[in-house]
Amino acid sequence: MAESLPPPYHLYDNATYEFCLVLPPKVNSAGIWENATNPSMIFSYSLPFLELQVVMIFLVNHLVYTILRPIGITLFASQMFAGFIMVPIIKQGHIEKIFHYQELGIQIMDTASLFGFTLFFFLTGVKMDIKSAFRTTKRSLGIGIVSLLSPILVGAAIQATFRQPNEPQQVKMERLIGTLIEALTSFSVIACLLSELKILNTELGRLALSSAAVGDLSTLFLVRIITLSRHFISSPLLVLVRGVITCCFLALLFFVFRPLMYWVIKRTPNGGPVAEVYITATMMAAVGCAVVTHWTDRSPLIGAFLFGLAVPDGPPLGSALIDKFECFTNGLFLSVYVTSSTMRIRLQKWLSDPSHIKFSTIFSTATFFATLIPCCIGSFLNLMPFRDALAFGLIMSSKGIVQLSHICTFRDNKIISQKAFTTMIFCILANATIVPLLVRFLYDPNSRKYASYEQRNLMHLKPDVELKVLVCVHTLDNVPAMIYLLDLTCPTKESPNVVYVLHLIELKGRNSPVFIAHHNQETSTAASSFFENIIPFYEYEGNNSDLVTVNSFTTITPPKFMHDDICTMALDKQTSFIILPFHRKWSIDGSLEEENNVVRNLNCNILDQAPCSIGILIDRGRIQKSMKPSSSLSFSTGMLFLGGKDDREALTLAKRMARDPRVKLTVIYLIAYQDCNNVVYWDAELDTEMLKDVKENSGKNGCDIMYVEEVSNCGAQTIKLIRSIANDYDLMIVGRRYKVDSILLTGLSEWSEFPELGIIGDLFASTDLDSRVSILVVQQQQRININRH
Repeated sequence: MAESLPPPYHLYDNATYEFCLVLPPKVNSAGIWENATNPSMIFSYSLPFLELQVVMIFLVNHLVYTILRPIGITLFASQMFAGFIMVPIIKQGHIEKIFHYQELGIQIMDTASLFGFTLFFFLTGVKMDIKSAFRTTKRSLGIGIVSLLSPILVGAAIQATFRQPNEPQQVKMERLIGTLIEALTSFSVIACLLSELKILNTELGRLALSSAAVGDLSTLFLVRIITLSRHFISSPLLVLVRGVITCCFLALLFFVFRPLMYWVIKRTPNGGPVAEVYITATMMAAVGCAVVTHWTDRSPLIGAFLFGLAVPDGPPLGSALIDKFECFTNGLFLSVYVTSSTMRIRLQKWLSDPSHIKFSTIFSTATFFATLIPCCIGSFLNLMPFRDALAFGLIMSSKGIVQLSHICTFRDNKIISQKAFTTMIFCILANATIVPLLVRFLYDPNSRKYASYEQRNLMHLKPDVELKVLVCVHTLDNVPAMIYLLDLTCPTKESPNVVYVLHLIELKGRNSPVFIAHHNQETSTAASSFFENIIPFYEYEGNNSDLVTVNSFTTITPPKFMHDDICTMALDKQTSFIILPFHRKWSIDGSLEEENNVVRNLNCNILDQAPCSIGILIDRGRIQKSMKPSSSLSFSTGMLFLGGKDDREALTLAKRMARDPRVKLTVIYLIAYQDCNNVVYWDAELDTEMLKDVKENSGKNGCDIMYVEEVSNCGAQTIKLIRSIANDYDLMIVGRRYKVDSILLTGLSEWSEFPELGIIGDLFASTDLDSRVSILVVQQQQRININRH
């Protein structure tokens, strides 16, 4: 049969071609041996041809990204550049011949990529926290609305200025669409940009996401109103019918499907995986919603996106969907979609009209600054530094895959011309290339040190000042040992404890990080699911009235950004000490039960950047067995002192614990047989003064302190000593002493399994040590900003 279709990659040109198509279509081939004289015949089958296209796009994408990534070009921009490169490639001799075997090849690839993009839109809806748009601050609300209205007004003014007499209706429509595209602030585009720039959980990132959520929903509402008003003039009844269908569809989503998904969540065991049947049913429902909206003359993307909004974000259902489908969708389908969409440009037609180029340049530049300037001024007036405000304005002006999808939809429906399509593609590419580079230049989170202008450690804490401690917990298993350790710090009325508890949860199944202050909203429904791990700390506060104050928070953020939240809170709350759980968990019988490398990487990042002193608590069970709050039983604590600032900080904490009448403290001073040349004289003097104070006050002021000296001349003797004393104590406190040379530790660094614990801490935490003693590894504050100007 014959059908009028242009050749591949020349859709919508004004020409007629005739092709002979085989029905039913040939899908799969018998391989290259089907036609030995012409092996490329296999590409006349749709499946091998699609595979060839996908492989070519995948290889070119990653090659381009590998080249451009070092200079700061994002993955999305690299995929668009790959599309530009692919256009001349497929026109080369043999490749062009292969591509022309499949007359409908572009439609096959478009269909596959559109299906993948529908899944992407669904997952975007799943990750989007729609509640954030309704509980946003006035600043975010104002910026979100201004970022939408400002480019619309500027775009309308430019259109009126350049309007020609008897201007074609299509040109007016194209300029209206261009204005809406420039005004669109997409939540998913900004979330992807922030994630790639690694500023997703910064204050700037949270403000951008909150404002983008407002702008995204406002745009959706505005476009819907414009569409209905246009159709209302010609057919009011049709508008009424579509409005009723839309309301019924939304009611079905949020009053039928959403309760069903909450029912699924209730049936899922706490911490367990969601049953595969529910995940499959959810995906089928998402595809079904896309089909329904397509049947009602709407884009299938809308149905999938709205269904995604109805899915409860976060674990267990939302995160399960993201974990299973996001990698495949983003890594394959999305890459194909972006590149194949860019391949549809016609540069020659665009360059043949200088007046169009002039208008496009003025229009895109003016609308870009119409978003940038108000967002920048609005945030600057709210006391944001100018560089940060400028970076924020650039982020709110960014364009990406959502704008690209709208342009392709308008082109597919022949609403815009090929020339306008090419113009808009160039504008998106320029934006996606320049904006991330400028944001990186203006806002570099790695250059922002969490350095304090004052000493925030235990040694410099005055005796009559409250001790501010930041406690980090990941799971309920971390809580008991943390509370027992806090109780050991002996809070008094003169020096009470102010405890900030930060519950850390990995961001899954949503785009925007969440920060919840429980002490301000203990009865909040939104916070109730995260409050269970915090309750024991409030019970501890109740058991120590007037001595302990607890403030609890929950942060849901990507693991690679968690250290930013912890260090920022430590800096803001002016804490002197951070307590972190070790990444290993021991069972009741003392064997290793669980190991979490995500927690280990987090601890390493905090050790490098924290603005105060840090302690890593290695709970091997004995601290919970021997120490109970309000218990009258004695608790044996050991402190192994080798010298250095970390050991002095650890000894300061041990002395504070010794004020508790239940605590028996033994300070073991390990002396080298001969002096180490690397020890600084002033450092040794400080060690001597501190130990002198311990010896003079041993047994005085109600403190049960024993001072012991041991001699060692090599690492082997040090190991022997550690093994001999490991079972004598319930808790052992040691300094980290990272990269500090000593004859006492000769030859031990090569065998260290966990450098973040230091050599001594690593020996106590080793599985080779047959002991249940718990260990606290202490590092004194490292980052102090002495430049006050």
